[in-house]
Amino acid sequence: MKYVLLLPDGAADFSLDALDGQTPFEAADTPTFDRLATDGRQGTVVTTPPGMPCGSDICTMSLLGYDPARYHTGRAPLEAAALGLDLDDFTTVFRANWVTVADGKMVDHSAGAISSQESAALLDAVRTQIAPPGMALHLGVSYRNILQDIDHLTPGHPPRDYAELDTTAPHDILGEPIKKHRPVGSPHADLLNKLIDDAAELLAEHEINAARRELDEPEATHLWPWGQGRPPHLPAFADKYGLRGGMITAVDLLAGIARLVGFVRIDAPGQTSYHDTDYAAAGRSAVAALDDFDLVVVHVEAPDEAAHAGDPATKVAAIEAIDEHVAAPLLDALERRDEPFRVMAMPDHYTRCDTRMHDPTPPPFLIYGHRVRGVLHRPFTEANANESDLHVAHGHELMEYFLKAGLA
Repeated sequence: MKYVLLLPDGAADFSLDALDGQTPFEAADTPTFDRLATDGRQGTVVTTPPGMPCGSDICTMSLLGYDPARYHTGRAPLEAAALGLDLDDFTTVFRANWVTVADGKMVDHSAGAISSQESAALLDAVRTQIAPPGMALHLGVSYRNILQDIDHLTPGHPPRDYAELDTTAPHDILGEPIKKHRPVGSPHADLLNKLIDDAAELLAEHEINAARRELDEPEATHLWPWGQGRPPHLPAFADKYGLRGGMITAVDLLAGIARLVGFVRIDAPGQTSYHDTDYAAAGRSAVAALDDFDLVVVHVEAPDEAAHAGDPATKVAAIEAIDEHVAAPLLDALERRDEPFRVMAMPDHYTRCDTRMHDPTPPPFLIYGHRVRGVLHRPFTEANANESDLHVAHGHELMEYFLKAGLA
């Protein structure tokens, strides 16, 4: 039995005036998704547990079968795992975004999707000139970096306690004043606030930002720490479900989760977080991976970033590209194989084009394949999924349903 999980990140949305009152899924031409939903089952699933923030870290952990209330320790440790950082149980790590702040407000959570090359130059300046004592900075992809507290490795220095620290994801405060969202609630909040201020002063005169000004591109005005936590301990997916998994993703967060649950990261050339990603390469690599893995997960970040940019047209185009270049060739390959299969496709969460932020509304999902029968034979949309008879209240239970329901 083969399984495929397709994750068009943040693709779910609400009706938009720019799309004549349709959602991006309703506006998009998605013959493969529609066939899978019409001939299979669709429903909704709560991927953001009550009291937890809505983000891909929590939502993806849920969808892979891990209860975030039990296993989630923070977003940054998941991304640190993707970088291969060797963390002990007393190490706290943070995500550190390059962001654009103007007139005191968060304008862009990614500093205009700054390149990894530019990010490396900026990070080197921060690291060598203003890095706080006992802190290490690690380069990620594009605007994503990791800030690691290594102070406890110095003899006589106990681990810093960040238990009461409150930080905020920059993509959750777009258009809002940063003053009310700075780190608070811990004796060490001052350390992080000083880093924010010192970096802002340094970055204002950096040659990278000077060049971006000349090109009328968003500047990396601040380094923004958030998503802190210590390393989690997740049981291997193979031990939980008896299946060997592999994942295609361009995002360190997803790659980190994959590494922690024992998945192999599948190489697919040309993958990015944006609509310039090579969708066809992801499809080809996923088809080839069917020979080596029981479960193939394909994560595509482009719809989420389009929504964060407030760009409905690009979000629609990303959904259509996933349908054509990933879902369609995978379905064709699965139907040609001489073995049963199942496909599940779903966004991990809503990302709204109107607010440019995540939303915890339960996203739609579809399941198609061996011994799957549905009662709602309609195309794949948020509204149709809401009208189905299948609503999963605990996201971490959906994986077992996908893998095992109806097979006993």
